[in-house]
Amino acid sequence: MAGIRLSLYFFCLALGFFSPQGVAWSMDSEKANLPETIASWKLAGPPRRIDAGNIFDYMNGGGELYLAYRFDRMLAWEYRDGGGNDITVEVYRMQASDDAFGLLSLDWGGEEVSWAGAAEVHPADPVAPTARALYGAGLLRLWAGDIYARIMAVRETYEARQAILELGAIIAAGRPLPPPPALLGLLPAAADGAWRILPDRTAFFRSHLVLNSFFYLSHENLLALDSSCEAVFATYQRQAGRGHLLLILYPDADAAAQGMRGFLRTYLPEVGKDEHFYKVEDGWLGLKSQGRSLALALACPDRESAQAILGRVEFAEKQRRSP
Repeated sequence: MAGIRLSLYFFCLALGFFSPQGVAWSMDSEKANLPETIASWKLAGPPRRIDAGNIFDYMNGGGELYLAYRFDRMLAWEYRDGGGNDITVEVYRMQASDDAFGLLSLDWGGEEVSWAGAAEVHPADPVAPTARALYGAGLLRLWAGDIYARIMAVRETYEARQAILELGAIIAAGRPLPPPPALLGLLPAAADGAWRILPDRTAFFRSHLVLNSFFYLSHENLLALDSSCEAVFATYQRQAGRGHLLLILYPDADAAAQGMRGFLRTYLPEVGKDEHFYKVEDGWLGLKSQGRSLALALACPDRESAQAILGRVEFAEKQRRSP
């Protein structure tokens, strides 16, 4: 990991990316182009422009994920080296930085990539990794403001890795470093001492389809999640087992009440209180609501665990909603 930081430091320093007068790379300009050549790779042509109207032509079966994160548009480049080890660059413009963070949060695996000059103040006890970019097996994924990018090679080689990291540095250069979604601030790092959060299992999302990808509730949208909602899923661990916490912030109290009613009606038809604990097939479930906020403790090993995890949640109704 230190080698990644060092090589990118000299690369970015040489190009002047971190001078106060530096201009951020932009996909809005007509010159929203990457270098014509990088190492032995050459651009195959201008970028392909993707939006909601043709995203399914570009990716078969993957478009729902990006639309669920309020995808706006994307540019895709192809670099070729003549030997079949092509490099694909995908730069997604999202409606907000939170959505770009959410895409990165779906998988925290890989080596953290840091670019010199991107100094940040990190919390002492983070509830999610502080990485802005992750690299592994020939794939770099990065979050830079309202941009999410994927850069990947057909085969991982030393040369391909260096080219991928350099392209990532160009895309990230000069872009803002907004904080993670504000909703993460409501996640307790610990619950009654015994329970500790697993930061690399924390994910931000808005869609029930995304929720089902890491914790399946139902093929139906029981919680009435949509693009106007914000949600975060976290996993807690103690020596004897694990439990999960789902926090949802709805656009208003009526939407939250609708989500609560729909969940209770389908998942727990015999329960009707706003705050309770219940034994279900995969463990203990707890629910807690206030205003436009809803919290669920899921798959806990016992009632006390659900109480411990849910009990540390303090809703912040006056909290400014994330952009």
